[in-house]
Amino acid sequence: MQIVIVEDNRLLLENLRLLLNGEEGIKVTGAFGTAEEALTVLEQCAPDVMLTDLDLPGISGIELTRLAKARLPDLDIMAYTIFEDRETVFSAIKAGASGYILKGSSPRELIESLNSLYRGGAPMSPKIARKVIQEFQDEPVCEDNLLSQREKEIVKGIEQGLTYKNIAEKLFISPHTVHTHIKNIYEKLQAKDRPEAISKARRKGII
Repeated sequence: MQIVIVEDNRLLLENLRLLLNGEEGIKVTGAFGTAEEALTVLEQCAPDVMLTDLDLPGISGIELTRLAKARLPDLDIMAYTIFEDRETVFSAIKAGASGYILKGSSPRELIESLNSLYRGGAPMSPKIARKVIQEFQDEPVCEDNLLSQREKEIVKGIEQGLTYKNIAEKLFISPHTVHTHIKNIYEKLQAKDRPEAISKARRKGII
């Protein structure tokens, strides 16, 4: 496995270079302090994997990831950073990073993660993996069949701020029927008032 390292902390860069070069099966073909330096000779380094910090001076590690993937689509990229906030994590992944390891991980964890990435895995520090899982768990689940078609029309009317009378006129039904439907809607959505009903309907993908 041939690796390129991009890290602006020169001491850490050298330590990483020594660590990885000392590992059987790994060869560091480039070690750079900026994204600009790395991009100048990236193709010549012929890396299989790029290990990059995200907080780089000039071109950021996220932009470097995007540019490197555009040039070398088969390149596997590992983000190596202190940042664990949602925006940075998903920006790096969307840019093309297939792995995300936090600084502070042990040398053995880093090496095992790089090997896993090279073998086709998507290694992430436990904290990062949890964030990714939670992101999918927080996605709204569509419960489109929870309400009848008429009830959906009424919920949309409520969302538009229409009164019972307005909704009744629009749907050619009586205000009393609208009231009955709304009572059923509240019960099905387990909502106590209009704002809560609208909010829950949106979360469930109904409107």
